[in-house]
Order: sequence, then structure tokens, then C-alpha cells
Amino acid sequence: MTINRIARWIILVGLLQMVVAETVIAASPEKRRSRKPNIVILLADDLGWRDLHCYGSSIYETPNIDRLASEGMKFNSAYAACSVCSPTRAALLTGKYPARLRLTHIIGKQSPTDRKLKVPDWTPYLRLNEVTIAEMLGPAGYVSAHVGKWHVGGYKERSEKGDQTEGDPLRQGFAVNIAGSRRGQPPDYYFPYRRTYSNGVTYDLPNLPDGRPGEYLTDRLTHAAETFIEANQQRPFFLYMSFYSPHTSMGDRLQAPKATIAKYQSKLKAHPDTPQRNPVYAAMIEHLDHNVGRLLRKLDELKIAGETVVIFTSDNGGYGRKTSNLPLRGAKSTPYEGGVRVPLIVRWPGTVRPDSVSDDVTISMDLFPTIRDIAGIKPDSNLVVDGESLTPVLAGTGGHKRDAVYWHFPHYGGLSNPHSAIRQGNFKLIELFEEGRLELYDLARDLSERNNLAAQMPDKARQLQNSLQNWRLQVGAQMPTPNHNRDL
Repeated sequence: MTINRIARWIILVGLLQMVVAETVIAASPEKRRSRKPNIVILLADDLGWRDLHCYGSSIYETPNIDRLASEGMKFNSAYAACSVCSPTRAALLTGKYPARLRLTHIIGKQSPTDRKLKVPDWTPYLRLNEVTIAEMLGPAGYVSAHVGKWHVGGYKERSEKGDQTEGDPLRQGFAVNIAGSRRGQPPDYYFPYRRTYSNGVTYDLPNLPDGRPGEYLTDRLTHAAETFIEANQQRPFFLYMSFYSPHTSMGDRLQAPKATIAKYQSKLKAHPDTPQRNPVYAAMIEHLDHNVGRLLRKLDELKIAGETVVIFTSDNGGYGRKTSNLPLRGAKSTPYEGGVRVPLIVRWPGTVRPDSVSDDVTISMDLFPTIRDIAGIKPDSNLVVDGESLTPVLAGTGGHKRDAVYWHFPHYGGLSNPHSAIRQGNFKLIELFEEGRLELYDLARDLSERNNLAAQMPDKARQLQNSLQNWRLQVGAQMPTPNHNRDL
């Protein structure tokens, strides 16, 4: 190379360096980041489909969640994978139906032994060989935190080596676990978050050692989440923010700050006709919403809201003794819409059109493949995933291709007996095992599920029952059996 050509090369390289430097200096911090999107799941506990103002409540005040809906997509036909918490949580984390996981009831719940049917020997924990969202995201460079209710592990599991292990967040892909245990409800919503039983055993929440008198659990968990976000703002993160609220605390107590309770006591006096009439529950929802707002503001303050996907949903329908799911029939633990239909809101800046609404039928397992697509992770051909990605719906490029969604609850629990159910199109079939009865509803015309069409449309009922039976065989669903020892 001649000296002149070398000189020209040096000048060209210098000019390129100047252009690159000027581009970097001119670019904002947001534009300079080329990382994968952050992902935040906000999971409420026992929050019903009608428990948000943006879903039709005239009593509960939820301006921050309403804002999230106005900035993202609200789903009208979103479902929980089960009408109770633990199965839905396991399904959300793994993308698999609870029936496939054989985790089909509330962990820690005892089954009756004197009923007509004997419940199957289900698995009361999430197996460690199941791949969670956090484990999927880890190899892609994500750091993951679990904050709040876990309730899918903590029961002993026999490993291949023969030693005893436990399924907890730290063993299933999460670098941080704040307050997550095998328990489904907090001992108390106020610091020190502890309760002592009559036998002297004390139960508290893990990794919440400090606090102050009067500190409210929902506020404290949000502080932990904010700390995690701040510490990891320069790298892609996954925050699984699993609020305990508005579930009861131990002793079946709803708890909220007194001033907010008093506010709703006055408000309910002015609205005597509303079916949602519990002022403590209303106060818990307001504080839940307040803390959702805190997290949204933290993302704004750190200037990472534009690169963060936020998903808000619930683990099952509203608890009938605490709220009203009207016009939906039923409540938590039932196969009716009030037990399984839940809010779902997704904000994905730059992809989801603000203030958009979808009527596509979705279910908890869909979040796993959706997050996989958002993170740009190639599907593992060896991993079974029952969910279907929502990314075409979110991007406005297409809808769901699935044929149907299913539920399987082979237990006695709360307000229901063992059952399975299927929704295909607008039709929903419920198969009640103990009663030997089929119920068929056209949700497009009968959202309240009052008109059983099984006798009027026997061919449709039979077709859906066959589809339901085939699905149970496909996923290896465990079935209840006759209880021959019932009268012994």
C-alpha cells in the first residue's frame, strides 16, 4: 500500500470514528440501548373480572391500572387456567395446562374423603424439571426477581439422587425471592407480617426482615420491586410481581388502611344499589392500584418505560364472599365465567396500539410463549407448551389460531364439585362428574350462563364433550374415581 493510500485510509477511519462518536453523543440513553425489552408481570390474587373501573366497576377506584389499559391493550375474554390460584400460577410460569402438570388444586388444600368421588393423587408442587419463564429467559441475558406470592412450591420432592429438594423461586430461575413461600396467603398485611398459631408455631414471610410499625405489605413489596428495577435498569430484567392482594390474610381476614376503609364506607352509603359492597376489599384494591402506579412511575423516572412490557392479570375470578362478579355467574372455585374470566392488560410501547381492545380468547398459558417471542428466544422443540403467543394480536397482525381452551378440576373445593370444561368459539360446555350432567352455554347471547342448552342442542353438547375427552387423554388428565370406601 502506498503512503498516499495509507494516508487516505487513516483520514477515512478518522472521519468514521468522528461520525460514530457524534452519533453516540447525540443519541438519548433510550436510543443507545439495544438490549431486549424488560418484562414485568403484575399478578393480582383473587381479583375478579369486574373488580377494575376499566372493566366496569362503579365502586372500586383504579386510575393507575386504567391508565395502563389506555396505554395498552385490554382483553375482554381472558381466562385463568383454573378457578383457583396454585394451578393458574403454575400454568402461567410454565405455559402448560394444570392438568398436564398434574397440579390441579390449591397447594395445602386437603381433599374430603366422604364424598361420592375419590379425587386423584395430584402433584402438590411445581416439579423442578419444569421450565419456568425465568429459566427460559436466563440464557437470553435476563435477571429475574420474584416478589410476593409464590404458592407453587415448598412441598418436598424426591430428586433423582434420592435427596429431598423443594420447589421455590431460587431453584426455578429467579435470582431474587422476596416474600414467596408455599403459603397462599400472608400471615398479616402489617409489619412484622407474622402470625403465631396456638401450638406455638410462628409463620412469617421470607426475606422481609426489616420494617416499621404500620407498614402495609402491598407497599413494602412494591418497595422491594422498585429496588430490583433500580439495581438492574441497565440490563434486561424480568419482574414477577405477584401481589398477595386482594386475598385475605390468615384467619380469612381482609386488611387495609383504616382511612381508605372509611372512604369506601361513605361511598357505599351513597351507592346503595351496587353489588360490590365490601369497603375493606375496595380499600385493598385501591392500594393495589396505587402500588401499580408506583411501579409505572418508577419505569418513567428511570426512562425505561419505553423498553418495558407490562402485563397485568389475575390468578382466578373474584371470591364470592368478598366481591361481586355480576353479570358473570359464579365466583372463585367454580367453572362458570365468574370463576375463570379475569382482567388482562398488556402495554408494549411501540408495538401495542394505545387504548386498544381485543375480544380474542386468551388463557394464562399464553403468557409463556408471548414472553418468549418478545424476548426473541427461539422455541425449544423438546419443550411442550400449551399456550399460544399473543404477539400477533398485540401487534395487530393477526388473531389466535387455537381451536378451544380447556379447564380440568377433579376436586371438591369451595363452591364446586369435580368438573371439566371447554370453550370453543362462543360455546362453553361444563361436564360435572359427580352429578353426571352436561351444561352448555352460548356466551355470545348468554354471558351470565343462565340458559343451559344441553337438552336443546344435544349434538353440539356431544361434540364438545368428545373434544373435552380427547383433550384430557392428550394431556394425561387425572380423573376422579368412585369412592367405594365412602360408607366405611
